[in-house]
Amino acid sequence: MSSPIATRGSVLPLDSILTVLASMFCFAVVDALAKVVALQYPANEVTFFRMLFGLIPAVALCLHGPKPFRERISGLDLKGQTVRALTLLGASGLFFAGLPYIPLGEAVAIAYSETLLVVLLAPLVLKEKLTPRAAVAACIGFAGVLLVVRPGGGQSSWMGPAFLLLSALCGAFSIMQIKRIRHTDDSRTTVLFFTAVGTIVTGASLIFGWRTPTLNALVVMALVGGFATAGQVLMTVAFRRADAGALAPFNYTSIAWATLFGYVVWHETIRPLSLFGIAMIVGSAIAVASRRQAPPIA
Repeated sequence: MSSPIATRGSVLPLDSILTVLASMFCFAVVDALAKVVALQYPANEVTFFRMLFGLIPAVALCLHGPKPFRERISGLDLKGQTVRALTLLGASGLFFAGLPYIPLGEAVAIAYSETLLVVLLAPLVLKEKLTPRAAVAACIGFAGVLLVVRPGGGQSSWMGPAFLLLSALCGAFSIMQIKRIRHTDDSRTTVLFFTAVGTIVTGASLIFGWRTPTLNALVVMALVGGFATAGQVLMTVAFRRADAGALAPFNYTSIAWATLFGYVVWHETIRPLSLFGIAMIVGSAIAVASRRQAPPIA
């Protein structure tokens, strides 16, 4: 039995904190490993192998669900799940495409601006109310994005930031799509559907970009798929036990891990101005997340 930690209006179990921290570590490992191969192989190929190697654990996870596999598949919200899978796939592929152009810690920070994009797009897409607090937080967060991107000479190429901002946009649409999916679709089925669709779509895209991978590269890409699925499972478990808003501050530990991996592996450093921008992104996203109610996870 874990020791509880008090948060505003609730008690946050310690095991939920440890689980989400483990999830963020897995995602940081995914980002670091993906950058290793993204420097050598096309983004669609990296994404394909991430999906392919994640398919087996996704199937195993789905088979051990609380309801029969056939029952969950037959009642699946195909339209909603397809839109969600394609937008999330776009976020993943564009993130991998942007990795070679920007330090890993900065790349992850820009990708996390998806939370702020949800704030601005939800009133248009979901007809939700935009509160003054959320609007101010979003503006502060995007000011932080500008500091990280450093328009006017800070980046040697605009390709990286452009890909990453598009990745965040796709991620925002994926988050909003979760609210449109029927609540009868549980998280295990959602993970499996996304992985299967991603494998098929990126597999078809290989005719446009392919470089035969070495055995070492295949091992790295297999690890990307395994750690990504493990991160999704751990996050699902954590969000079942505690409110997503309360766990939000712990989500951003992946930026710290990514910065550390970038420094150790590629000797990347983040300028003080970018660190300040990252702090603005994280702080504003936490402020927004703490006011938003997470959709239930089956």
